[in-house]
This record gives sequence, structure tokens and C-alpha cells, in this order.
Amino acid sequence: QVQLVESGGGLVQPGGSLRLSCAASGSIFSINAMGWYRQAPGKQRELVAAITSGGSTHYADSVKGRFTISRDNPKNTVYLQMNSLKPEDTAVYYCNARGLVVVTGEEYLEVWGQGTLVTVSS
Repeated sequence: QVQLVESGGGLVQPGGSLRLSCAASGSIFSINAMGWYRQAPGKQRELVAAITSGGSTHYADSVKGRFTISRDNPKNTVYLQMNSLKPEDTAVYYCNARGLVVVTGEEYLEVWGQGTLVTVSS
């Protein structure tokens, strides 16, 4: 069974930093793209950052220059380094994997983690 498990959320003061991790498990052969989305109370889920297996990255304008996404392909793990955090970054952050292929050849078009809460407050 394929699953994504996030960690690293918590409470941080404005201007602080957090690092989120997301590990994919389940006899994985390859993953095309991995990314982070977030959903604040009363708002729609939005893309924060994404990275392909080749290392190409994409960021939402609101986090450019503050957040960095990286990936460890052999470990099937994606990270999100968040610096200069603002109260408006408060949200549940979800890990996402697209084009996930397991060793049997089965492909999962999209897999989601359970989410981890990030709260930026003084």
C-alpha cells in the first residue's frame, strides 16, 4: 500500500523557520513529481511548491525567495524548507505525489498525505 507521511509541522513565531518532510512508502519504483500544497481555514487548497524527478521546481509567488523545495529520490522523500514565515503561512500543509509507479508496474496518478499543521503566531 502506497502512502505519504508528513512531519515537521508545528508552532513558530513570525520570521522563524520550519522544515517539513514527506516520505513515500510502499514498494515504490519511481515518482514523477512531488509537491506541497496548503489549505488555510476557509480557503481553497493551493499549490505551494513542486519538484520533478529531474529537479525542476515551481513555487507559488507568495513563497518565492522564502521557501525551498528539495527531494531525495533514492529515499522517495521531499522536503520544504520554510524561512521568514508569516502569519499568513498558517495552514495545513499536504504532501502530494504524481505519477507514482510501484515495482509491480501499477501507477498511482496522484497520492496525498494526511497533512501537517503549521501555525505562525507570536
